[in-house]
Amino acid sequence: MLRGRAVTLRPATDADVPVLAAIRATPEVRHWWRGGDDLAEAVRADLADDDLTVYAIEHDGRVVGAIQWYAEPDPDYRHAAMDIFLDPAVRGAGLGGDAIRTLARHLVDEHGHHRFTIDPAAANTAAIRAYAKVGFRPVGIMRRYERGADGRWHDALLMDLLADELAD
Repeated sequence: MLRGRAVTLRPATDADVPVLAAIRATPEVRHWWRGGDDLAEAVRADLADDDLTVYAIEHDGRVVGAIQWYAEPDPDYRHAAMDIFLDPAVRGAGLGGDAIRTLARHLVDEHGHHRFTIDPAAANTAAIRAYAKVGFRPVGIMRRYERGADGRWHDALLMDLLADELAD
């Protein structure tokens, strides 16, 4: 369990699948995360992926989202990448930033990571603003990076954060 100011991060389990799938099904989250017709199966696939570590984000005793990370295995390019989604009902309360800071501090202290990346859709201005508040900086646009639900390719913004730039 990782404790932030307002959130607790704990390893996500199969018991979390229904609530995480329900959050992923909200239009605001689904727009950016997608996941096909069976979102419960998409969440289960993330939990089963040996390269990902998925934490349930808890606030006031309930699951309000998930944050996940994976590590670049090549020691010459070592870094951790993160992704996060939150229930739209709790957005604007700083919980996403708290979860990111909590995970980043853990990855520095326990895993020795010095650099983090995140890659929101270039059109996801709310996420980009939230990541910037934590200290992430834009690196550049990754053109036609991800295929959207509309079948077209969309740009993403690569952002990175060095451990000593992590904002409180």
